[in-house]
Amino acid sequence: MRQAHLYTAIREEHEENAYPIEPMCDILHVSHSAYYKWASGKLSRRETENAELAAKIEQIHRETPDKGYRRINDDLKHDYNIHVNDKRVLRICRIKSIKSTIKYARHGCTRNAKTPQYLAENLLDRQFYAAKPNEKWLTDVTEFKWYEGMEVHKVYLSAILDLYD
Repeated sequence: MRQAHLYTAIREEHEENAYPIEPMCDILHVSHSAYYKWASGKLSRRETENAELAAKIEQIHRETPDKGYRRINDDLKHDYNIHVNDKRVLRICRIKSIKSTIKYARHGCTRNAKTPQYLAENLLDRQFYAAKPNEKWLTDVTEFKWYEGMEVHKVYLSAILDLYD
């Protein structure tokens, strides 16, 4: 419940200092009926269903942690015959901090050029063993930029690797 911390503060102040509940609800912008519903401790039918659904979702996540909310919802439909909306499953997964363990590719700064100016020939063909020094070399060039005011400076680093060692 989103405002449980406010409800708890109202209850504590009422019990400890005998402050009236209605003015505290007004000050904290909480409806009186919402506070009294929370204080009764009764859960609505929907909240009870969500608690049961959350238990099933946590069970599926423990068994296969690589599944996201869509595949968890598919399992709920096929294995448990529970038909709910994807958004409801997503909301429960967010509340319970359930996330897929699959790592997504980062969209970093190194990408293949759409129109490369020069494509080098594949001479090694994945044969990375060299029997003697200076037989096979590898290289790569990296560009570093830095700014001094509005002026852009560049420096290039070319690493060379001999496959023998």
